[in-house]
Amino acid sequence: MPHFLLCCPSYKRVVTPRRAGTAVLLCWLVSIIVGLTPMFGWNNLHVLLNNGTLITEELEVTCEFETVISMNYMVYFNFFGWVLPPLLLMLAIYVEIFYMIHKQLNKKVTASHTDPRRYFGKELKLAKSLALVLFLFAVSWLPLHILNCITLFFPGCETSMSLIYIAIILTHGNSAVNPIVYAFRIKKFRTAFRKIWKQYMLCQDPIGRLPQRGSQRGQSRETRLRQNDDDNDV
Repeated sequence: MPHFLLCCPSYKRVVTPRRAGTAVLLCWLVSIIVGLTPMFGWNNLHVLLNNGTLITEELEVTCEFETVISMNYMVYFNFFGWVLPPLLLMLAIYVEIFYMIHKQLNKKVTASHTDPRRYFGKELKLAKSLALVLFLFAVSWLPLHILNCITLFFPGCETSMSLIYIAIILTHGNSAVNPIVYAFRIKKFRTAFRKIWKQYMLCQDPIGRLPQRGSQRGQSRETRLRQNDDDNDV
């Protein structure tokens, strides 16, 4: 999230901890419903019952993804319903964020006498971070869904198992890559990860000693503002 939005009073009134928790809970509920939909009946069980070639003498089903999961569910419901629209929505939101950043930075530069390069440098770094997250999401998820579309719309086209395995690994790797990207690109995430590492892995005090009141009071207002501004850097 752009740091200037976090400092905006109207934004703080809209995004409260309760509303943020509700949004996270809704995301988890939607994920559970979408993921468990095949267990509710949208699967290939009727095909297996009508076609006994995939069932052994012990009445055991061959456990292969395309044997159990319906490609209609994967393409029409999963991809066209819950992957492609959020991807396009994220793209539109990021474009709007870029516009807001550019507009906000122009206001700051106009109203202050500080170096404009500093603000445009932050804007460029933030734009790269957002573009990288969106790019990794698309690269991680689109290959597998494109292969599923080929399987559904072109049943006679054989897909290499190596490509399928690579696409599956990419989808799982996206969840592991995002925290790493945030840690390298966003200072607050990097600081939080360091505190967690020191506290739970190294059993050290992640906070350390608090600064003395006299030294804190002796700092000039300009120095404190500069430190707060640096903490908001991306």
